Order: sequence, then structure tokens, then C-alpha cells
Amino acid sequence: MCGIVGLLLKKPALYSQLGELMVPMLIGMTERGPDSAGMAVFGESLPEGQRKISVYSGLTEAGGAYDWVGLVDAMNAALKVKAQAVLKGNHAVVTFEGPAEPVKAFVNGIDPKLHIMSTGRRIDLYKDIGLPADVADRYTFGSLTGSHLVGHTRMATESAVTPDRAHPFTAGEDFCLVHNGSLSNPNGVRRMLEPRGIKFETDNDTEAACRFLEWRLREGDDLPGALQKGFEALDGFFTFLMGTPTELALIRDPFACKPAVVAETDDYVAIASEFRSLAHLPEVRHAKVFEPAPEEMYVWKI
Repeated sequence: MCGIVGLLLKKPALYSQLGELMVPMLIGMTERGPDSAGMAVFGESLPEGQRKISVYSGLTEAGGAYDWVGLVDAMNAALKVKAQAVLKGNHAVVTFEGPAEPVKAFVNGIDPKLHIMSTGRRIDLYKDIGLPADVADRYTFGSLTGSHLVGHTRMATESAVTPDRAHPFTAGEDFCLVHNGSLSNPNGVRRMLEPRGIKFETDNDTEAACRFLEWRLREGDDLPGALQKGFEALDGFFTFLMGTPTELALIRDPFACKPAVVAETDDYVAIASEFRSLAHLPEVRHAKVFEPAPEEMYVWKI
């Protein structure tokens, strides 16, 4: 059992309130996921020639005292990428010029205990073990700004409680997924994807779903097309909530065993596993509130 939350703001004037509105949603899912929590937020896009990565240092010996300045200086000396880092808790968001792969390889070579959480032009990702309220406070989720975000509280059932196995999961650039449920065929999905050069970092079943859907997007499918292939390839019980640079997408398996509720107004679309996480939102009493149907696609654009 886990808790999922998502929020898309329809009006740019509200973007500064994104984190403030979301934190009570995340904390409201504590009973569904007390062991770890995470948040992926989509903010203003970097210019085309720039990228950023979210990096976690909590597994290193230095932890939150990691020498990010030294890392950035070494990166700039070796790669000439004009990197800069913004620090928050055990995380740093490192922005740089040029393609992402050489930078990611450099980070992995410097310290294999550093974990790269996300890559892209819009996405920042924070996740860690602990109660959702503690994680939200550690990374000041209440101050996050942007157009939309995806959050998760985890109660582990099939893999260890570690930061890298917490949600959201990411693949490629600017794509993330959170999951409530359990897949029965993640190993089959892995065996299909690995010969295509797709590498896995954990044994979590959610990673298989994330990498499958992102692979379909890279193969040329639009998001609804990728989701349709997901219905065909992914077996088990699931509610998936996904974020792209311009969309939130929600699907449930054909049996709709895992709960979800949506509240939509002229100002926002809010999604949670239970309505109690939506009850504080402004004008929610006048919102269109509904339970998503099984095996249907719900895609909202900014």
C-alpha cells in the first residue's frame, strides 16, 4: 500500500503556491506510506543547450555535508560545462551546458555512491527515507514552485526501504512515474528491455513500468500511445501517475483495485489516493470530483 499525489496548476499566477498546496496532500498520505517519500516538480524550462540533474548524496560517507563545490569545480575542469549546484539537504540540483550523459558518467566515476535521481530541462526530484512530513521539511517542499508535480509516500512490499527505491522513478529526460500497486511481470519487462540497451538501477517493479513507458515515448509514441502499450505489456494491480514537461497522466489497471480520486477546478487538477489529501484545497467543495475509471487514460496539459 502506497499513497500517490499530483497537482497541476492551470494558471501561471498560481505557480508560486505549488509546494504550499502540495505538502498537506503528501502528509495526508502518511498512513499509506510511512517509510519514504518523494516529489518531482516541473519548473521553468532551461534553455535548449542546458540540462540539470538531481543528485542524492545520502549514501556517501559525507551525507548532507558532501563537497558539492569540489564536485562542481572538478566537473568544470574536466568537462568545461559551466556547472552550478543548488543544495538542499542530501540533494543537489546541478545545472550545466551540453549533453547529460558525459556529466552523469563523470558523477558516477567520482563517487559511485552518489545517486542521480533525475535528468532534464524542467524536472527537479527529491526523495528520501523517513516520514513524509520529515522528508517534506528536510527538502522544504513547501517552497517549491512550478506548473505541476508528482508525489508519493511508500509502504514497501517488494523491495528494500532505500532512497533509490523510493518514488518517483525517472527514465530518460523529464519523465517520472509513481505507482500504487504491484506488478506481476517486472522481470519479463526487464528481459525485454535490457537487450535494447536499457539499464536498470534497482529491483523495484515500478522501475520496470517507468522504463517501459519512457522507452515507448523515445520510440515515437505519444503519451496516450505509450499508455495503451502499457496496458498490453504490464500485468498486475496498479494506479500510475506520470509527469512530463507539459502533462500529468493517470491510469488504473483493468480491475481498478488501487484507489484514486481526482478534483478539478478552473485553477487546478489535484489527484490523490484518498480524498482526505484533497480536502484542504481552495474551492474543492465546488470542484468536479470523480473516481478514475479502470483501463482509461486521463491526461491533463498545462
